[in-house]
Amino acid sequence: MLEALRQRLQSHHPRIVSNDQPRAAVLIALIDRPEPTLLLTQRASHLSQHAGQVAFPGGKAEPEDISLLATALREAEEEVALPSGEVEIYGQLSDVISLHGMTVTPFVGRIAPDLPLHADPGEIAHIFEMPLSMLLRDERAHTDVIRVGDDTWYVPGYQVAGQLLWGLSAMMLVEMMAIGFGHTISLSSPPPPGAPLRHLPPRPHAPRA
Repeated sequence: MLEALRQRLQSHHPRIVSNDQPRAAVLIALIDRPEPTLLLTQRASHLSQHAGQVAFPGGKAEPEDISLLATALREAEEEVALPSGEVEIYGQLSDVISLHGMTVTPFVGRIAPDLPLHADPGEIAHIFEMPLSMLLRDERAHTDVIRVGDDTWYVPGYQVAGQLLWGLSAMMLVEMMAIGFGHTISLSSPPPPGAPLRHLPPRPHAPRA
């Protein structure tokens, strides 16, 4: 399963945003278990931005980072003690733009199971995993309906270990599932009947490329 994802991501040509906005990068780490999982974090409650939210390890690029991939790996090591040498990078997804004006580049990689990870309490409340099968079966808890300019987006939200994965992180996973597994989830099409719709305030600008 993960080998097919690796091959498809290596031939993928992600959308790259060229602008003067601050840059950030995240690592979508797939844990190579018999039933693969995704590594997720819950941000600490005292942070000034995105407090308590579920996210992938990552953060803002620093001047000493030689690339955005270096940013993602550095942040993963700082936040959850994941050594960069333990990550096999599969590929890159399209840039997305946050509501705060940050251009975020996601990288996808594989890590071994049961690494001695631990959360930096200054940034991360705890670390947990999400079964990849939840995405394959599209086991969403709800769909966020967001009017963006003249378009309507349908962003899935997933309940994982009592936490909600939604927003920008969920949008990244939609692309990963489409490219890596040919999944039919789409941000531009309403989902099949089932999970409830959550209508969010309209936004004048798109938070992705």
